[in-house]
Amino acid sequence: MSQAVGTLQVETDRVIVTEYRFAPGAETGFHVHGHDYVVVPLTTGTLRLVEPQGSRDAALIAGESYSRLAGVAHNVINVNNFEFRFVEVELK
Repeated sequence: MSQAVGTLQVETDRVIVTEYRFAPGAETGFHVHGHDYVVVPLTTGTLRLVEPQGSRDAALIAGESYSRLAGVAHNVINVNNFEFRFVEVELK
């Protein structure tokens, strides 16, 4: 599988803002979030979350943000047949 591409947009002493682009089938690789974060989907579609307790599909809608606390552990996979994009804002 291909790797999702992250492009750092802003980093300050308080936030890190990164745009992620996922080609069809691309994934982040398993990782643990070190900060609370907000995700702003730029695309409507489905991402598969592979978590320690199993896998689930998350339907995301462009512009409908969500937040999570630090410590989330998962791999994120684009299961769509088109590029999926979102912006992640990490709160330091």
